[in-house]
Amino acid sequence: MTRRVVVTGVGLVCALGIGTEESWKNLQAGQSGVGPITHFDTTGFDCRIAGEIKNFDPLNWVEKKELKKMGRYIQTALAAADFAVKMAGWQPNEADSDETGVYIGSGIGGFDVIEREHSKLLHGGPGRISPFFIPASIVNLASGHVSIRYKARGPNSATATACSASAHAIGDSFKIIERGAAEMMICGGTEATITPMGVGGFAAMKALSTRNDDPTRASRPFELNRDGFVVGEGSGILILESLEHAQKRNAPIVAEIVGYGMSGDAYHITSPMENGDGAFRVMKAALKDAHLTPEDIGYVNAHGTSTPIGDAIETTAMRRLFGDRAKKVPVSSTKSMTGHLLGGAGGLEAGISVLALRDQILPPTINYETPDPACDLDYIPNHARKASVDYALSNSFGFGGTNAALIFKRWSGK
Repeated sequence: MTRRVVVTGVGLVCALGIGTEESWKNLQAGQSGVGPITHFDTTGFDCRIAGEIKNFDPLNWVEKKELKKMGRYIQTALAAADFAVKMAGWQPNEADSDETGVYIGSGIGGFDVIEREHSKLLHGGPGRISPFFIPASIVNLASGHVSIRYKARGPNSATATACSASAHAIGDSFKIIERGAAEMMICGGTEATITPMGVGGFAAMKALSTRNDDPTRASRPFELNRDGFVVGEGSGILILESLEHAQKRNAPIVAEIVGYGMSGDAYHITSPMENGDGAFRVMKAALKDAHLTPEDIGYVNAHGTSTPIGDAIETTAMRRLFGDRAKKVPVSSTKSMTGHLLGGAGGLEAGISVLALRDQILPPTINYETPDPACDLDYIPNHARKASVDYALSNSFGFGGTNAALIFKRWSGK
């Protein structure tokens, strides 16, 4: 018999708040976390805006002497994990240690560390490079630090599948528990690429919004005048447990995870397939895994990055999936408020989908002013909506044509 897997904790750290409930409150209010970049001097940059975390002090989670060992992506992952663990009401213990794993994805890892240490090399030679450079920057060290903190000796891994990384980490963790290889997984994603090379690189691809004079209105998924995505930073971490383990310790169950799909476009290094076939197939795969039909889905947290091509293609895929019902299925892109967390996006948005099921409130797509004929679905424009929803689908699509979809079920107590 297949084991059921539930969500008992959600940890969110993003441009809308340091902490789950603060972030969720501001999401429901339709606030934008986008503003002028303060992390570095943007003189000469085409894009000068981002979804930065405000007033984040890593010393609230990390001892000062440890900071040199970790990039910002690790620091925010530790903070988000702390919020998730506290919501789950879990304390690390020897009995759970071997049965608890960590699986945290990131598209790039410690970009800030890489840039800083490269500058040291250029200006001072190889002797100036920090001995902590490598472990402070490689992708799997977010999982490493979290596992050390919580004495999690079970499965330990990381994904680097671009903007699908944390959705893959959550889906893989779901399957690890389902097959009995762990009882609990601390999983999700993290990213911190608001750096000169990060912003400059995406701008060079013409992927970013240049609405610099109006930052809070720059990210506008599915809207006619969208001109690119806005980089965000932060982390989204979930605590997944087998239902038996959660019930045994009387954990507060927030939702159930019931479906996971993966697919590849096999088409282009950055662009999705024009007919949305990869996105369509990954949603179908998640439905098959969950033993559901498209009619069961009551809400979609879309990938919706605010790029002219990507949003239209995702809409095409959803139209194909839902058929005649397509315009009746509420869809929103919370990237309109948080910016795009790249490898951390799937973790953040999975957490948001879980909270939407918990509270039966669907977050909006803000900055939706002028409809695009190519994007003709119900995008929950500008204001959150109360709804009765049993199943939520969360989409994540990455460069290289790597796709992930997760399905969560409202927890009814049985």
